[in-house]
Amino acid sequence: MHQARIILGIETSCDETSAAIYQQERGLLSHALYSQEHHKNYGGVIPELASRSQLEKINGMVEKALNDAHITLDDVDVIAVTNKPGLAGSLLVGVCFAKALAFAKNKKLIGINHLEGHAFSTLLEHSVPFPHLCLSASGGHTALYRMNGLGDFELLGQTLDDAAGEAFDKVAKMMEYPYPGGPVIEKLAQEINFIDVCNYPRSMDKSLNFSFSGLKTAVLYDLVKKGAYDLRAKAFLCPESRTLKQEVASSLLVCIGDIFKHKLSLALEQHPDVKAITFVGGVACNKYLKEHLSTLATKKKLSFFAPSSQFCTDNGAMIALVGSYKAAQGKFSDFDLDIFE
Repeated sequence: MHQARIILGIETSCDETSAAIYQQERGLLSHALYSQEHHKNYGGVIPELASRSQLEKINGMVEKALNDAHITLDDVDVIAVTNKPGLAGSLLVGVCFAKALAFAKNKKLIGINHLEGHAFSTLLEHSVPFPHLCLSASGGHTALYRMNGLGDFELLGQTLDDAAGEAFDKVAKMMEYPYPGGPVIEKLAQEINFIDVCNYPRSMDKSLNFSFSGLKTAVLYDLVKKGAYDLRAKAFLCPESRTLKQEVASSLLVCIGDIFKHKLSLALEQHPDVKAITFVGGVACNKYLKEHLSTLATKKKLSFFAPSSQFCTDNGAMIALVGSYKAAQGKFSDFDLDIFE
C-alpha cells in the first residue's frame, strides 16, 4: 500500500472556498482559504451568492495550494472533496471541479463528509489519543461523537433543531449585529466578565442530544418582555443600550457553555474509557467555551484539544487529512460521485 500519497483537499460546502495539500508522512504541506465577506450585509449566507463566489475562487485556491506546497497537479495522487452536507450549489462547484481534475489527470477521487473532517481536524496539529469524545459545534451542526480511530467514530447525540452557532447568529441579529454573531456575542459577554444575568433555561435532561430553539425563543421573549424588541416589526428597540446587549450576550454564552459541559459530563459517565475531549467546528473559535471545556477535562483528568482558529471553520486541510486516511484504507469514490450521497 502506497502510504506517501499526496492528497489535494477541496472544501466548498458553504461560504468558504478552500484547498489544501496533505501527505501522510509529512502532514499538511499547504492550506489556501477564501472566506466570503459580502454575506454580512444580509444577516446570513445567501446560497446563490455563495456558489457564484465559489466558481470565481476555486481555481485560484487550488493553484495557491499547489504553489505553496511547491508541487504541481501531476504530483497529486488523490483528490478529496466535500460532497455533503452543505449548500447544494456550493457543493456542486467543488464536486464538479474535483471530478473534472481527477478525470483529466487520471487521479483517484474521494468524496468526504465535511462533518467527519471537523471531527478529526484536531489531528492536523495535535496527537490526540483514541478513544476520545469530540464535541463539534458550528452554525449548521452541533453533535457529540465517540472517536475510536481514524474513520471509526460513533454519533452519540446531535441537535434536534437549531445548532449552537445558529443561536449566536440569530440572537446577534435580534440586536442588529452583523453575521456571523459568535464573535460579537463573545466580545459583549467579555465586557461584563461572562456574568449570567438573565438565567436562560438550560436543557439538562439525560439525553445526549442538543436543542437550542427553546433557548433562542427564551431570549426573544425576554427582550419583548423588557420592551426591547417589537415582534411585529421584528425590530430591536434599544439600539443604544449597551448594558442590555452585554447582559443578553453574556447570559446566552454562559448558558450554552453550561449545556455543553452537561452533555459532555453525561457522555463521560457512559464512556469512562475515553482519554481526551476535543472541541471542533466554527464555535470552537470561542475562547470562553474552550476554557470552559478545558476546565472540565482537567477536572476529569483528561487531555483537551481544539484546532487553531484557521482549522475551526470549513477548510480544505481537514478534507485532505480525511482523504489521506481514506486513501490508505482504499476507500475511493467512482466518477458518478454526487452531492448528499
